[in-house]
Amino acid sequence: MKFVVSSSALLNMLQTTGKVISNKNTLPILDYFLLDLKGDQLRITASDLETTLIGNVRVDSVEKEGVIAAPAKLMLDSLKEFSEQPLTIEADESTWEIKVSWKSGSLTLPGTSGLSYPNNPELGEEARKMTFDVDALLTGINKTIFATADDELRPVMNGVYVNIAPQEVTFVATDAHKLVRYIAKMDSQEVSASFILPKKPANLLKSVLVKEGDTIGVSFDDKNVIFSLKNHQLICRLIEGNYPNYNAVIPANNPNKVTVDRVELLNAIRRVAVCSNQSTNLIKLDIHKDLINLTAQDLDFSVSANESLTAEYEGDQITIGFKSTFLVEILSNIETTNILLELADSTRAGVFKPIYESDQDSDTLMLLMPMMINA
Repeated sequence: MKFVVSSSALLNMLQTTGKVISNKNTLPILDYFLLDLKGDQLRITASDLETTLIGNVRVDSVEKEGVIAAPAKLMLDSLKEFSEQPLTIEADESTWEIKVSWKSGSLTLPGTSGLSYPNNPELGEEARKMTFDVDALLTGINKTIFATADDELRPVMNGVYVNIAPQEVTFVATDAHKLVRYIAKMDSQEVSASFILPKKPANLLKSVLVKEGDTIGVSFDDKNVIFSLKNHQLICRLIEGNYPNYNAVIPANNPNKVTVDRVELLNAIRRVAVCSNQSTNLIKLDIHKDLINLTAQDLDFSVSANESLTAEYEGDQITIGFKSTFLVEILSNIETTNILLELADSTRAGVFKPIYESDQDSDTLMLLMPMMINA
Protein backbone atom coordinates (compact mmCIF):
# COMPACT_ATOMS: atom_id res chain seq x y z
CA MET A 1 0.00 0.00 0.00
CA LYS A 2 1.35 3.40 -0.99
CA PHE A 3 -0.39 6.74 -1.50
CA VAL A 4 -0.19 10.51 -0.89
CA VAL A 5 -2.76 12.28 1.29
CA SER A 6 -3.34 15.69 2.86
CA SER A 7 -2.19 15.66 6.50
CA SER A 8 -5.14 17.73 7.75
CA ALA A 9 -7.75 15.71 5.80
CA LEU A 10 -6.35 12.46 7.20
CA LEU A 11 -6.12 13.83 10.75
CA ASN A 12 -9.68 15.16 10.69
CA MET A 13 -11.03 11.81 9.55
CA LEU A 14 -8.97 9.87 12.10
CA GLN A 15 -10.09 12.18 14.92
CA THR A 16 -13.74 11.73 13.96
CA THR A 17 -13.67 7.96 13.58
CA GLY A 18 -11.32 7.57 16.56
CA LYS A 19 -14.07 8.73 18.93
CA VAL A 20 -15.52 5.23 18.65
CA ILE A 21 -12.44 3.54 20.11
CA SER A 22 -12.94 2.49 23.73
CA ASN A 23 -10.33 2.80 26.48
CA LYS A 24 -11.13 -0.76 27.58
CA ASN A 25 -11.27 -2.80 24.41
CA THR A 26 -11.79 -6.55 24.75
CA LEU A 27 -9.82 -7.26 21.55
CA PRO A 28 -6.32 -5.79 20.99
CA ILE A 29 -7.11 -5.21 17.28
CA LEU A 30 -9.77 -2.65 18.30
CA ASP A 31 -6.98 -0.29 19.37
CA TYR A 32 -6.17 0.04 15.65
CA PHE A 33 -7.68 1.81 12.66
CA LEU A 34 -8.41 -0.45 9.71
CA LEU A 35 -7.08 1.28 6.57
CA ASP A 36 -8.46 -0.09 3.30
CA LEU A 37 -7.25 1.57 0.07
CA LYS A 38 -9.19 1.00 -3.15
CA GLY A 39 -8.73 3.35 -6.09
CA ASP A 40 -8.43 6.90 -4.82
CA GLN A 41 -10.57 6.23 -1.71
CA LEU A 42 -9.04 5.41 1.66
CA ARG A 43 -11.62 3.73 3.89
CA ILE A 44 -10.90 4.18 7.62
CA THR A 45 -12.75 1.96 10.11
CA ALA A 46 -12.87 2.20 13.91
CA SER A 47 -14.98 -0.03 16.14
CA ASP A 48 -15.69 -1.11 19.72
CA LEU A 49 -17.81 -4.11 18.55
CA GLU A 50 -21.04 -2.32 19.56
CA THR A 51 -20.49 0.75 17.33
CA THR A 52 -18.53 1.05 14.09
CA LEU A 53 -17.75 4.31 12.29
CA ILE A 54 -16.36 4.23 8.76
CA GLY A 55 -14.95 7.31 7.03
CA ASN A 56 -13.75 7.88 3.47
CA VAL A 57 -10.88 10.16 2.45
CA ARG A 58 -9.83 10.91 -1.11
CA VAL A 59 -6.09 10.34 -1.69
CA ASP A 60 -3.63 11.10 -4.49
CA SER A 61 -0.85 9.28 -6.34
CA VAL A 62 -1.97 5.76 -5.51
CA GLU A 63 0.84 3.34 -6.34
CA LYS A 64 -0.53 0.22 -4.67
CA GLU A 65 -3.81 -0.73 -3.01
CA GLY A 66 -4.00 -2.75 0.20
CA VAL A 67 -5.36 -3.27 3.71
CA ILE A 68 -3.54 -2.74 7.01
CA ALA A 69 -4.36 -2.02 10.66
CA ALA A 70 -2.63 1.09 12.04
CA PRO A 71 -2.18 1.88 15.77
CA ALA A 72 -4.79 4.52 16.61
CA LYS A 73 -3.03 6.43 19.40
CA LEU A 74 0.32 6.61 17.60
CA MET A 75 -1.32 7.73 14.35
CA LEU A 76 -3.29 10.48 16.07
CA ASP A 77 -0.41 11.68 18.26
CA SER A 78 2.00 11.94 15.33
CA LEU A 79 -0.41 13.59 12.86
CA LYS A 80 -1.38 16.29 15.38
CA GLU A 81 2.13 17.72 15.06
CA PHE A 82 1.95 18.36 11.30
CA SER A 83 0.99 21.56 9.55
CA GLU A 84 -1.02 21.19 6.34
CA GLN A 85 1.17 19.33 3.84
CA PRO A 86 1.12 16.20 1.65
CA LEU A 87 2.16 12.99 3.37
CA THR A 88 3.35 9.84 1.62
CA ILE A 89 2.16 6.74 3.47
CA GLU A 90 3.65 3.36 2.61
CA ALA A 91 2.80 0.03 4.27
CA ASP A 92 4.94 -3.07 3.96
CA GLU A 93 2.61 -6.07 3.82
CA SER A 94 5.35 -8.50 4.87
CA THR A 95 6.54 -6.72 8.04
CA TRP A 96 3.32 -4.62 8.56
CA GLU A 97 5.49 -1.57 9.01
CA ILE A 98 3.91 1.81 8.19
CA LYS A 99 6.19 4.58 6.96
CA VAL A 100 4.96 8.18 6.88
CA SER A 101 7.16 10.53 4.84
CA TRP A 102 7.03 14.28 4.30
CA LYS A 103 9.23 16.91 2.68
CA SER A 104 11.85 17.03 5.44
CA GLY A 105 11.59 13.72 7.24
CA SER A 106 9.82 10.44 7.95
CA LEU A 107 8.57 8.26 10.80
CA THR A 108 7.87 4.56 11.13
CA LEU A 109 4.96 2.97 13.01
CA PRO A 110 4.25 -0.69 13.80
CA GLY A 111 1.11 -1.85 12.02
CA THR A 112 -0.49 -5.29 11.89
CA SER A 113 -2.58 -7.43 9.59
CA GLY A 114 -6.15 -6.28 9.11
CA LEU A 115 -7.45 -9.84 8.66
CA SER A 116 -8.41 -10.17 12.33
CA TYR A 117 -10.45 -6.95 12.33
CA PRO A 118 -14.13 -7.72 13.09
CA ASN A 119 -16.52 -7.84 10.16
CA ASN A 120 -19.26 -5.23 10.06
CA PRO A 121 -22.71 -6.57 11.01
CA GLU A 122 -25.15 -7.02 8.17
CA LEU A 123 -28.86 -6.27 8.32
CA GLY A 124 -31.42 -9.04 7.98
CA GLU A 125 -33.88 -9.47 5.13
CA GLU A 126 -36.58 -7.72 7.14
CA ALA A 127 -34.52 -4.50 7.30
CA ARG A 128 -36.36 -1.25 6.63
CA LYS A 129 -34.91 1.69 4.70
CA MET A 130 -35.82 5.36 4.76
CA THR A 131 -34.40 8.84 4.32
CA PHE A 132 -34.09 11.11 7.33
CA ASP A 133 -34.07 14.89 7.44
CA VAL A 134 -30.67 15.88 8.87
CA ASP A 135 -31.98 18.86 10.84
CA ALA A 136 -34.77 16.79 12.41
CA LEU A 137 -32.36 14.02 13.44
CA LEU A 138 -29.70 16.41 14.76
CA THR A 139 -32.21 18.52 16.71
CA GLY A 140 -33.96 15.43 18.06
CA ILE A 141 -30.71 14.05 19.46
CA ASN A 142 -29.57 17.43 20.84
CA LYS A 143 -32.92 17.99 22.57
CA THR A 144 -33.15 14.61 24.25
CA ILE A 145 -29.74 13.06 24.88
CA PHE A 146 -29.14 14.93 28.16
CA ALA A 147 -32.16 13.16 29.69
CA THR A 148 -30.92 9.61 29.01
CA ALA A 149 -30.11 7.40 31.99
CA ASP A 150 -27.06 5.40 33.09
CA ASP A 151 -28.96 2.46 34.51
CA GLU A 152 -27.55 -1.05 34.21
CA LEU A 153 -30.82 -2.56 35.43
CA ARG A 154 -32.96 -0.76 32.82
CA PRO A 155 -30.80 -0.54 29.68
CA VAL A 156 -33.72 0.60 27.49
CA MET A 157 -33.58 3.97 29.28
CA ASN A 158 -29.89 4.44 28.39
CA GLY A 159 -30.66 5.57 24.86
CA VAL A 160 -32.85 7.81 22.73
CA TYR A 161 -36.14 6.25 21.64
CA VAL A 162 -36.94 7.07 18.00
CA ASN A 163 -40.50 6.44 16.80
CA ILE A 164 -41.12 6.91 13.08
CA ALA A 165 -44.65 7.54 11.84
CA PRO A 166 -45.88 8.46 8.33
CA GLN A 167 -45.96 12.23 8.95
CA GLU A 168 -43.65 12.73 11.94
CA VAL A 169 -40.80 11.35 14.00
CA THR A 170 -40.72 11.38 17.80
CA PHE A 171 -37.58 11.40 19.95
CA VAL A 172 -37.89 10.52 23.65
CA ALA A 173 -35.39 10.20 26.49
CA THR A 174 -35.98 9.71 30.21
CA ASP A 175 -34.08 8.75 33.36
CA ALA A 176 -37.27 8.41 35.49
CA HIS A 177 -36.68 11.88 37.00
CA LYS A 178 -36.88 13.95 33.84
CA LEU A 179 -38.38 13.22 30.44
CA VAL A 180 -38.03 14.95 27.08
CA ARG A 181 -40.27 14.40 24.07
CA TYR A 182 -39.49 16.09 20.76
CA ILE A 183 -41.80 15.64 17.76
CA ALA A 184 -40.69 16.81 14.29
CA LYS A 185 -42.86 16.91 11.19
CA MET A 186 -41.39 14.96 8.28
CA ASP A 187 -42.21 14.22 4.68
CA SER A 188 -44.42 11.19 4.32
CA GLN A 189 -42.54 7.95 5.03
CA GLU A 190 -43.75 4.49 4.12
CA VAL A 191 -42.01 3.12 7.22
CA SER A 192 -43.72 2.97 10.62
CA ALA A 193 -41.24 1.64 13.13
CA SER A 194 -39.21 2.44 16.24
CA PHE A 195 -35.80 1.73 17.73
CA ILE A 196 -33.69 2.72 20.74
CA LEU A 197 -30.42 4.40 19.77
CA PRO A 198 -27.66 4.03 22.40
CA LYS A 199 -26.06 7.13 23.86
CA LYS A 200 -22.56 6.67 22.40
CA PRO A 201 -23.55 6.45 18.71
CA ALA A 202 -26.08 9.25 19.27
CA ASN A 203 -23.22 11.50 20.45
CA LEU A 204 -21.12 10.41 17.45
CA LEU A 205 -23.96 11.31 15.10
CA LYS A 206 -24.08 14.80 16.62
CA SER A 207 -20.49 15.41 15.58
CA VAL A 208 -20.82 14.18 11.98
CA LEU A 209 -24.33 15.40 11.11
CA VAL A 210 -23.34 19.08 11.29
CA LYS A 211 -21.30 18.57 8.09
CA GLU A 212 -24.12 16.84 6.18
CA GLY A 213 -26.56 18.04 3.56
CA ASP A 214 -30.35 17.84 3.73
CA THR A 215 -31.02 14.13 4.06
CA ILE A 216 -29.25 10.89 4.98
CA GLY A 217 -30.12 7.24 4.50
CA VAL A 218 -31.13 5.10 7.48
CA SER A 219 -31.49 1.31 7.39
CA PHE A 220 -32.32 -0.83 10.40
CA ASP A 221 -33.61 -4.17 11.59
CA ASP A 222 -34.32 -5.45 15.10
CA LYS A 223 -30.66 -5.50 16.14
CA ASN A 224 -28.65 -2.92 14.16
CA VAL A 225 -29.01 0.43 12.45
CA ILE A 226 -26.88 1.91 9.65
CA PHE A 227 -26.66 5.66 9.03
CA SER A 228 -25.30 6.36 5.54
CA LEU A 229 -23.77 9.84 5.34
CA LYS A 230 -21.77 11.71 2.71
CA ASN A 231 -18.31 10.67 3.93
CA HIS A 232 -19.21 8.36 6.81
CA GLN A 233 -21.16 5.26 7.63
CA LEU A 234 -22.20 4.64 11.24
CA ILE A 235 -23.24 1.12 12.20
CA CYS A 236 -24.41 0.41 15.73
CA ARG A 237 -26.16 -2.25 17.75
CA LEU A 238 -29.55 -1.11 19.00
CA ILE A 239 -30.75 -1.45 22.58
CA GLU A 240 -33.19 -4.35 22.63
CA GLY A 241 -36.38 -4.23 24.70
CA ASN A 242 -39.64 -2.34 25.03
CA TYR A 243 -39.43 1.36 25.83
CA PRO A 244 -41.61 2.53 28.77
CA ASN A 245 -45.03 4.01 27.98
CA TYR A 246 -43.87 7.61 28.29
CA ASN A 247 -47.24 9.08 27.32
CA ALA A 248 -48.75 7.61 30.48
CA VAL A 249 -46.61 9.84 32.72
CA ILE A 250 -47.24 13.10 30.84
CA PRO A 251 -50.05 14.94 32.66
CA ALA A 252 -53.07 15.55 30.44
CA ASN A 253 -54.23 18.67 32.26
CA ASN A 254 -52.16 20.85 34.57
CA PRO A 255 -54.38 23.78 35.59
CA ASN A 256 -51.66 26.05 37.01
CA LYS A 257 -49.73 27.81 34.25
CA VAL A 258 -46.65 30.05 34.64
CA THR A 259 -45.16 32.11 31.81
CA VAL A 260 -41.68 33.37 32.67
CA ASP A 261 -38.47 34.63 31.06
CA ARG A 262 -36.29 31.54 30.65
CA VAL A 263 -32.89 33.21 31.10
CA GLU A 264 -34.00 35.18 34.16
CA LEU A 265 -35.34 32.02 35.79
CA LEU A 266 -32.23 30.03 34.85
CA ASN A 267 -29.85 32.64 36.29
CA ALA A 268 -31.93 33.00 39.47
CA ILE A 269 -31.88 29.21 40.00
CA ARG A 270 -28.09 29.15 39.57
CA ARG A 271 -27.65 31.95 42.13
CA VAL A 272 -30.00 30.48 44.72
CA ALA A 273 -28.81 26.88 44.20
CA VAL A 274 -25.38 27.77 45.60
CA CYS A 275 -26.97 27.57 49.06
CA SER A 276 -28.95 24.37 48.45
CA ASN A 277 -28.22 21.14 50.29
CA GLN A 278 -25.26 19.46 48.57
CA SER A 279 -26.85 16.01 48.65
CA THR A 280 -30.37 16.92 47.46
CA ASN A 281 -29.85 20.18 45.50
CA LEU A 282 -33.43 21.00 46.49
CA ILE A 283 -34.77 24.37 45.42
CA LYS A 284 -38.29 25.46 46.39
CA LEU A 285 -40.59 27.46 44.11
CA ASP A 286 -43.42 29.35 45.80
CA ILE A 287 -45.70 30.64 43.04
CA HIS A 288 -48.61 33.00 43.60
CA LYS A 289 -50.23 35.89 41.74
CA ASP A 290 -47.51 37.16 39.38
CA LEU A 291 -44.50 36.19 41.46
CA ILE A 292 -42.13 33.23 41.73
CA ASN A 293 -40.16 33.09 44.97
CA LEU A 294 -37.15 30.74 44.87
CA THR A 295 -35.58 29.55 48.12
CA ALA A 296 -32.82 27.12 49.02
CA GLN A 297 -31.11 26.31 52.29
CA ASP A 298 -28.57 23.97 53.79
CA LEU A 299 -29.17 23.63 57.52
CA ASP A 300 -25.91 21.71 58.00
CA PHE A 301 -23.90 24.80 57.01
CA SER A 302 -26.44 27.46 58.08
CA VAL A 303 -26.69 28.97 54.59
CA SER A 304 -29.80 30.05 52.70
CA ALA A 305 -30.78 32.13 49.68
CA ASN A 306 -33.94 33.47 48.11
CA GLU A 307 -34.88 35.47 45.04
CA SER A 308 -38.16 36.71 43.56
CA LEU A 309 -39.08 36.93 39.88
CA THR A 310 -42.07 38.43 38.14
CA ALA A 311 -44.09 36.07 35.97
CA GLU A 312 -47.53 35.68 34.45
CA TYR A 313 -49.47 33.15 36.50
CA GLU A 314 -52.87 31.55 36.11
CA GLY A 315 -53.94 29.26 38.93
CA ASP A 316 -53.94 28.70 42.68
CA GLN A 317 -50.97 29.37 44.92
CA ILE A 318 -48.58 26.44 44.80
CA THR A 319 -45.31 25.47 46.46
CA ILE A 320 -43.21 22.81 44.73
CA GLY A 321 -39.63 21.54 45.03
CA PHE A 322 -37.28 20.52 42.24
CA LYS A 323 -33.68 19.35 42.00
CA SER A 324 -31.80 22.47 40.90
CA THR A 325 -29.34 20.60 38.66
CA PHE A 326 -32.24 19.07 36.71
CA LEU A 327 -33.93 22.48 36.40
CA VAL A 328 -30.73 23.96 34.98
CA GLU A 329 -30.41 21.10 32.46
CA ILE A 330 -33.97 21.50 31.25
CA LEU A 331 -33.87 25.30 30.96
CA SER A 332 -30.47 25.17 29.23
CA ASN A 333 -31.89 22.87 26.55
CA ILE A 334 -34.76 25.19 25.63
CA GLU A 335 -33.85 27.96 23.19
CA THR A 336 -36.85 30.31 23.40
CA THR A 337 -36.96 33.59 25.35
CA ASN A 338 -40.04 32.61 27.37
CA ILE A 339 -41.26 29.26 28.66
CA LEU A 340 -44.55 27.89 29.90
CA LEU A 341 -44.46 25.84 33.11
CA GLU A 342 -47.60 23.79 33.76
CA LEU A 343 -48.22 22.45 37.28
CA ALA A 344 -50.95 20.48 39.06
CA ASP A 345 -49.76 20.17 42.67
CA SER A 346 -46.58 19.64 44.67
CA THR A 347 -46.52 15.88 44.09
CA ARG A 348 -47.08 15.71 40.32
CA ALA A 349 -44.68 16.38 37.49
CA GLY A 350 -44.11 19.86 36.12
CA VAL A 351 -44.25 20.29 32.33
CA PHE A 352 -41.91 22.76 30.61
CA LYS A 353 -42.73 24.01 27.11
CA PRO A 354 -40.98 26.59 24.92
CA ILE A 355 -43.08 29.55 23.76
CA TYR A 356 -42.40 30.33 20.11
CA GLU A 357 -43.24 33.60 18.39
CA SER A 358 -44.27 31.82 15.17
CA ASP A 359 -45.68 28.45 14.12
CA GLN A 360 -43.21 25.57 14.30
CA ASP A 361 -42.92 22.23 12.50
CA SER A 362 -41.96 20.66 15.81
CA ASP A 363 -43.22 20.21 19.36
CA THR A 364 -41.01 20.10 22.45
CA LEU A 365 -42.12 18.96 25.90
CA MET A 366 -39.92 18.48 28.96
CA LEU A 367 -41.16 16.94 32.19
CA LEU A 368 -39.56 17.01 35.64
CA MET A 369 -40.64 15.08 38.73
CA PRO A 370 -40.82 17.15 41.93
CA MET A 371 -38.97 16.49 45.17
CA MET A 372 -40.46 16.16 48.63
CA ILE A 373 -40.35 19.41 50.59
CA ASN A 374 -39.66 18.85 54.28
CA ALA A 375 -42.09 20.71 56.47
